[in-house]
Amino acid sequence: MDGTVLIADDDRTIRTVLTQALTRAGCRVHATGSLAQLEKWVEEGRGDLVITDVMMPDGNGIDQIPAIHQARPDLPVIVISAQNTIVTAIRATEADAFEYLPKPFDLPDLMAKANQALSRRPRRSDATAEPAAPSAGSTADPAMPLIGHAPAMQSLFRMVARVLNADLPVMIAGEAGVGKTIIARSFHELSDRRDRGLVFLTSADAGEKSVMQATEKSRGGTIVIENPAGFDQAAQARLIGLIEAMETGADRAEAPRFVATTGPDPQADVASGRLRSDLYYRLAGITMVVPPLRARVDDILPLASHLLARASAQGLPERSLSEEAATLLRAHPFPGNVRELENMMRRLALTASATAISGSEMREALSQQGGGRGAPAMQSAAVPLDGVSPVAGQLPADDGPLSDSVEAHLQRYFDLHGDALPPPGLYDRILREVERPLLQVALDATGGNQLRCADLLGINRNTLRKKLTELNIEVTRRRKLM
Repeated sequence: MDGTVLIADDDRTIRTVLTQALTRAGCRVHATGSLAQLEKWVEEGRGDLVITDVMMPDGNGIDQIPAIHQARPDLPVIVISAQNTIVTAIRATEADAFEYLPKPFDLPDLMAKANQALSRRPRRSDATAEPAAPSAGSTADPAMPLIGHAPAMQSLFRMVARVLNADLPVMIAGEAGVGKTIIARSFHELSDRRDRGLVFLTSADAGEKSVMQATEKSRGGTIVIENPAGFDQAAQARLIGLIEAMETGADRAEAPRFVATTGPDPQADVASGRLRSDLYYRLAGITMVVPPLRARVDDILPLASHLLARASAQGLPERSLSEEAATLLRAHPFPGNVRELENMMRRLALTASATAISGSEMREALSQQGGGRGAPAMQSAAVPLDGVSPVAGQLPADDGPLSDSVEAHLQRYFDLHGDALPPPGLYDRILREVERPLLQVALDATGGNQLRCADLLGINRNTLRKKLTELNIEVTRRRKLM
């Protein structure tokens, strides 16, 4: 490896480690804890590569990249940062950084990237035009737990950054609670479309009128389709028609971008017939998979700290994790993923007896994740108000009363619409969402016997028949095996 490397990091240990490693590899190194000194070296023509931290005492390393490129268009910049968020990755990409690596970084990986940068740097006579500076709107970190140091999350962040402003549709797959909706929202709020409309479509909003309203509100913006496999066949057909009209119509220049969220295996939904293949291929221009929290254990404690800080900013008491509590938390499998962790941190922020959450308090909170003792609470697995399959686990992780789960679903549904209200007719749509799974489960339990089913539900048989017809529920009479 040959060349001069400029290092800017306020951590003396990191400066020492990088200086020693790069010197052993054959490079000349200048290291500083100041962005002002880095700027001076660049203006003097020193250096063939810059390695800079983001948060420095005298500024932001990413904000410095446009000035570096203006002075030296051929000078590659590698960004290293302890801010392991999707926003950092996107801003580094927008600023045309050669590479972005989260701290703590893998030293051999950083050395390999440095070697690539030094090997590929163009001659100064081949310098290209100054890249555009990051847009002002991209500097705002959304109030979302999009934090991840794990390699899988960093790869996801880089992919989001690369395709953020592309016109391709995006499908975001993953288990419930991993943050698919948050990432979907990021595709709008961090992109060039952020000043236009953002609309969320769920199975409760799949009527023809709602789809048309979504089209009008999202011109030039983004439409997020939550779990398209949960839409009935007629609604999926409407979505296909909408996408085709946007792609080929006279107003295609104002077409919204389509982002879909799905379960962990959308192709299995296609194979089972829950998701139309022609809709799948229209939405899966780019498919991204969000890993479950159990696959990125090292992210649990940083996420927990972030969520406790956010709870404090929202008015709850300021809390931190004791060493014992942190150890217990890290060992939990989190079947409900980040959503489960968030609910737990908010509950502990409210109920903990001291600033530091104790091991016993954490142990009690974790035991509640499996439900309490005594008679089992009525489960809400048959009531996917947002149209998401209960198999995918879109319900709160703790087994509370049905009313709590319904309230959580409804609150999430309202939250998806931001400052706007859901389309009119919400009462009837929600009742239909509750009625359908209730009737289907009751019919299955009674072997398709409508008389027994009506008796079980406490309604007239003719009323049951009318509801089955209105909801287009097919009844198959079968004999129950004993």
